[in-house]
Amino acid sequence: MQRSVKLILILFSALWLAHTSATAQEKIIKSHGISTFGDLKYGADFKHFDYVNPDAPKGGEFSTAGFGTFDSMSPYILKGQAAALSSVFFESLMSGSADEPDSMYGLLAETIEYPENRQWVIFNMRPEARFSDGTEITAKDVVFSFNILYEKGRPVFKSLLRDVKSVEALDAKSVKFTFKEGANTRELPSLVAGLPIFSKAYYATRDFATSTLEPPLGSGQYVLDKVVPGKTVSYIRRDDYWGKDLPINIGHNNFDRLTIEYYTDTTAAFEGFKGGVYNFRAENYSKLWATAYNFPSLEKGWVVKTTLPDGNPSGTQGYWINTRKEQFQDIRVREAIGLMFNFEWSNKTLFYDQYTRTTSFWGNSPMQAEGLPSAAELSLLEPLKEHLPASVFTDEVFNPNTSKPKQLDRSALRKAGKLLDAAGWKIVNGKRTNAKGAVLSIKFLNDSPAFERITNPYIANLKRLGIDARLETVDTAQATERQKSFDYDIVIQRFVMQKTPGIELRGMFNSISATTHGSNNLSGLNNPAIDALIERVEQAKSRDELNTAVRALDRSLRALHIWVPQWFNAAYRVAYLDVFEHPENMPPYALGEMDFWWYNADKAKKLQAEGAF
Repeated sequence: MQRSVKLILILFSALWLAHTSATAQEKIIKSHGISTFGDLKYGADFKHFDYVNPDAPKGGEFSTAGFGTFDSMSPYILKGQAAALSSVFFESLMSGSADEPDSMYGLLAETIEYPENRQWVIFNMRPEARFSDGTEITAKDVVFSFNILYEKGRPVFKSLLRDVKSVEALDAKSVKFTFKEGANTRELPSLVAGLPIFSKAYYATRDFATSTLEPPLGSGQYVLDKVVPGKTVSYIRRDDYWGKDLPINIGHNNFDRLTIEYYTDTTAAFEGFKGGVYNFRAENYSKLWATAYNFPSLEKGWVVKTTLPDGNPSGTQGYWINTRKEQFQDIRVREAIGLMFNFEWSNKTLFYDQYTRTTSFWGNSPMQAEGLPSAAELSLLEPLKEHLPASVFTDEVFNPNTSKPKQLDRSALRKAGKLLDAAGWKIVNGKRTNAKGAVLSIKFLNDSPAFERITNPYIANLKRLGIDARLETVDTAQATERQKSFDYDIVIQRFVMQKTPGIELRGMFNSISATTHGSNNLSGLNNPAIDALIERVEQAKSRDELNTAVRALDRSLRALHIWVPQWFNAAYRVAYLDVFEHPENMPPYALGEMDFWWYNADKAKKLQAEGAF
């Protein structure tokens, strides 16, 4: 008996020593910030970000236009249509900078601790952090926030947060996230660091999943000022904001009031700007930019019209084809549909030659695939060969057809016709019809009158191909709900791709998100090879590895013809009342008009004296 006890003690001691030794060897990093590959620009003693004006005055109103309508102040749930900027109430444990691709620095959290393998992370919160009602923000609020987002938030949160094993409050001001064994942990600390933090006490008497116009309780610099449902919403800066002197906040949030004026169509919105209803306009319509900026206030010098550089990837604006629909499951059908969009004619005739054709999901970046796959790309692609088109391996990366500058390019028409013939859609009485007698039909879901002049010529080309194509214009509320439930054939949407892609790709292209209502997987992509490539993107240990993995993913996505890429402009086109100023050294990754621009009161007095407003 004594021998058995002694043996147990020896074994226990050995295990304890082994654990102690492993723990001692495990390097724990404690820092003021974190980045995907460990390359922080700003040290622990930084005073402010380089691109801000630390002496920017506080004051004035910033106003701009919103489109459609809203009926909610709840941006993190599926129900309702949340007002623009309704996430402004909430802060996260950490926040990013606009001159780095993926760094985050402490906001609600003062420091972050994690092992080199990032299997867990501890956030040590600032003792001074407070909600706007003066109550302290604690680790229990962080735990509550994670759980409520996972349980009642938009379904995409379940996908994004699926690798979090547990969340626990270590004490009142320390919270630990532990990640599942085998998970790709590279981005997980940053992911949870960016979650909005809610008050547990506030939601003890309210249902988080209920859409409401009641202003929620948060810790951010702005609170709700006034709301006219569906028409106007404005937010006012708090004088008692707890973190206004933090280095991460110096030079930011300079306006006293932020206002969004809602419009239902482009013409009314532009007239509102000309009439001084709002004072800042980001111009998205080439025709207006080219022909309509000749109104009196601009000619008198009261309004500034300019372009500012945009260093972000060019974005993924296009016509997204819903492959959940049976008629779009054949890749030849999707390729034929893409051939009928004539960008060259559109750019010359409709856009005043202001745009460049989008070819890649990561255009204007080193992550864009080019030419034939490299050896490094092939090492990722070869094991996935059975799930990808042969062209991924044998041809140069797919680029959209370059058409003749006529609305209907007959060579593109002939090529598209051959593809549809091969896919079993033959011309019968002028219509593309399959063996079952069904006619190939397409409805373009649209909520923008401005897009009608662009899409209607495209529809005319599809009709010449024998497709029963139609434009289905609905109001913004209906379009939003139908997009959430994937109730469309083709929908128009633009996404801004991350500078360091990773977990967010699950919501756009992963098989799970194909059936997750409200996800960004608009095409319904459900492909094991794409899932595997997303995993490789998440697993990348260096920027070079990341670029290779994203290029392989980009190449594969383009070959699958899940969208018809549209166009981009590598600059911001903006017009604003000449009362605003911005830093001279603008950062590459954000325009920051509501963030680090500021109001010049002297300019405002001058313009007011001249009758500008």
